[in-house]
Amino acid sequence: MSNVPTELKYTKSHEWVAIDGDTATVGITDHAQDLLGDMVFIELPEVGDSVEAGKECAVVESVKAASDVYSPLSGEVVEVNETLADSPETVNSDPYAGGWLYKVKMSNAAEVDAMLDAAAYSGVAAEDAH
Repeated sequence: MSNVPTELKYTKSHEWVAIDGDTATVGITDHAQDLLGDMVFIELPEVGDSVEAGKECAVVESVKAASDVYSPLSGEVVEVNETLADSPETVNSDPYAGGWLYKVKMSNAAEVDAMLDAAAYSGVAAEDAH
């Protein structure tokens, strides 16, 4: 069973967010990185880009496939995890800390309410595994 921290929020498309005031840190879940396999390249948005909830905003490429990452929340990208350019495998080894993708200043904090909690996401991940 994948690691699903209870303090985070999740999407059905396997992104997680950690909320800190009006800023959210975004990454992909342990379940997603496990399905994708070893990461070889990660294309991130740029600081200052606008992202929209549910729209593509990044690409993670593994030895198995390239997959779009969908922004869980709308807003402006205020920071990206530049260490992933040289060490994309960090997403595999530490998906909830060192493997974060980008930070977004939320334009609509109410979108967080539509996200899944850990229990609901665990159900989605369990269904996805079958």
